[in-house]
Amino acid sequence: QVRLVESGGGSVQAGGSLRLSCVVYGYTYSSVCMGWFRQAPGKGREGVATIDSDGSTSYADSVKGRFAISKDNAKRTLYLQMNSLNPEDTAMYYCAADFCYAVAAGQGYRFWGQGTQVNVSS
Repeated sequence: QVRLVESGGGSVQAGGSLRLSCVVYGYTYSSVCMGWFRQAPGKGREGVATIDSDGSTSYADSVKGRFAISKDNAKRTLYLQMNSLNPEDTAMYYCAADFCYAVAAGQGYRFWGQGTQVNVSS
């Protein structure tokens, strides 16, 4: 059974930093594409950053230069380092995973974590 477990959320003042983690259980980790998404109250889900099985990354324009996605294959863990946080970054953050061929085919991510809340105060 595939399970994604996020951690690392919390409350921080503007300009601060947080690092989110997402451990993947029950998956062939080496073939997995993963991503971080967020949803603020009253808004739709937004893609934040993605990382392919070969380590290639992509970012939303709103977080470029401030956030960094990475993974530790040995620990089966995905990370999101968030720096220079601002109140607009306040949201529930979710990690997602699926086989890269499925993501590339436009099928989206089948597996999602439960989310971790990030609150940034001004």
